Amino acid sequence: MKHRSTRDVVHDLKAGGRLIQVDDPVDPYLEMAEIQRRVYASGGPAMLFTNVVGCHFPMASNLFASLEQARYLFRDTLESVRRLIELKLDPSALPKRPMRYALTPLTALRMLPRFTRHGAVAANKISLAELPQLKCWPDDGGAFVTLPQVLSADPIAPQNLMRINLGMYRVQISGNDYNPTSEVGLHYQIHRGIGVHHRAALDRGEPLQVSITVGGSPAMSLAAVMPLPEGLTELTFGGALAGRRIAMIRGPHAPVYADADFAIVGQIDPLASKPEGPFGDHLGYYSLRHDFPLMKVSHVWHRDGAIWPFTVVGRPPQEDTTFGQLIHELTDPIIPSVIPGVKAVHAVDAAGVHPLLLAIGSERYMPHLESHQPQELLTQANAILGNGQLSLAKYLIITEDRAGGLDIHQIDKFLCHVLQRFDPRRDLHFHTQTTIDTLDYSGTGFNRGSKVVIAAADRVVRELATAIPASLKLPPGFSEPRLVLPGLMAVKAPKFVDASSRDDLVRFCRDIADQEDPNRLTGLPLITLVDDSGFAARSLSNWLWVTFTRSNPAIDLDGIGSEIVDKHWGCRGPLVIDARIKPQHAPPLLEDRETISKVDARAARGGVLAKYL
Repeated sequence: MKHRSTRDVVHDLKAGGRLIQVDDPVDPYLEMAEIQRRVYASGGPAMLFTNVVGCHFPMASNLFASLEQARYLFRDTLESVRRLIELKLDPSALPKRPMRYALTPLTALRMLPRFTRHGAVAANKISLAELPQLKCWPDDGGAFVTLPQVLSADPIAPQNLMRINLGMYRVQISGNDYNPTSEVGLHYQIHRGIGVHHRAALDRGEPLQVSITVGGSPAMSLAAVMPLPEGLTELTFGGALAGRRIAMIRGPHAPVYADADFAIVGQIDPLASKPEGPFGDHLGYYSLRHDFPLMKVSHVWHRDGAIWPFTVVGRPPQEDTTFGQLIHELTDPIIPSVIPGVKAVHAVDAAGVHPLLLAIGSERYMPHLESHQPQELLTQANAILGNGQLSLAKYLIITEDRAGGLDIHQIDKFLCHVLQRFDPRRDLHFHTQTTIDTLDYSGTGFNRGSKVVIAAADRVVRELATAIPASLKLPPGFSEPRLVLPGLMAVKAPKFVDASSRDDLVRFCRDIADQEDPNRLTGLPLITLVDDSGFAARSLSNWLWVTFTRSNPAIDLDGIGSEIVDKHWGCRGPLVIDARIKPQHAPPLLEDRETISKVDARAARGGVLAKYL
């Protein structure tokens, strides 16, 4: 089914037995988000809330409840988009298999957006304060739009649809110092296309025209998060996936998506900003209050029968995990054509996406030498870190797979493959004083931190320990060693209090190195120091989240028997990562106890939601 509105999506999912309707009153202040988190975690269906406290618009969530449900939503177009990608990779396939690609030119035509003078979204005009006031976490700074399609027009050519940028940037519509009738906060992160437009507006000394839409075809939500190269507008991808050309309303404002359910239209004063946040984010912590661009709202529209779609962002997995899965499914085949020699790249959702990137590369240029040291892998690693949002990776782990069969999405097996092969004396390559994800507070400041590349050639250099050595003697203050995976140990460390606590990492490595037989740790090439080793070792997801969201490579990595040779840092024994919570870190997300009790009581009363709560 080719959806035009959120109501179309709701009817489609309901007809397929994939949506339940909740007619009881539900509060958008914390309760609705708590319900969404529980229903998603239990594998439940999409939900339509028809009786929203304090709001006359129905709200819908969990529309992308799973990868299978996302495939269902795009069942009429997903295969044609895949074939279009195939032709992009290999144009010679068209004459070889004309029947397979017979309809692909029509798909290409659908990729071209078009202008219209009228659109369903402009049927009704309301005030900003009448929009749903969703608050997801107790310390959120106000109500936020969680599935926005933020469109900015190029100041140089504002009516050129091929120079539009569409992104999913957080939008705060109430709270803080905003005028509730005319101002919203627009939070966009580093390396996002809207920044290019904002820079151009600054250079020209004029406002940046922006339209924020919500709803319409679900293809537009996916297009807003799709990592496309500069010069290819997200509207083209959205049209292919929606099955029709995307219509945009022309006017004395930024183009507005005509089929959206809601639209907030206005402009950013290039020099204006106000505090935005805090807000629970996909790393599992609050992103803190910072100054961000201020959008002056000129008008707010909604279509007849409008439904407000939303999601909840928090520690993965959440509903936005589905976006990442579908993006991987569509873009994985493209990777080798974009970065030669790289066979696969995977941004690890459980680690917060940007903090950890896995890659499979290849050593192709000197096969006759049979080198056992990474060479071309390092070139490929630099190419990955120079490519769009991949450049935000904090840890990039890259290896070969000559035998084939290594699945980059099976993270436990991938990590064991690398731990068997990497040599910490030479295979750690740091990038210091650089940029990291805006939402990551493990670094040295806003957008500032470091990166490390761990490269492993395809030669086994050690057998991994499958148990903690009985003779292990931990330094005073360190306790409760736990094996997370073969070769990977988590150790409880003293609480990190202030700058002097950094000495704990050095002391741990020194004391282990000074022991009589440090070689007994040969089978444990990676050790993580954590606040709670039992929690970290309870699941691989826990360890990934703790390790990669709570460490800054240049500061928090050390090793047993560390040394600097020709300005290259390495270690003879295990690599050690300090993954304790530090004072500068943002607080983790915790549910509100009163809201938990409220939803527990709702579950006890029974009803359509009970079995999912």
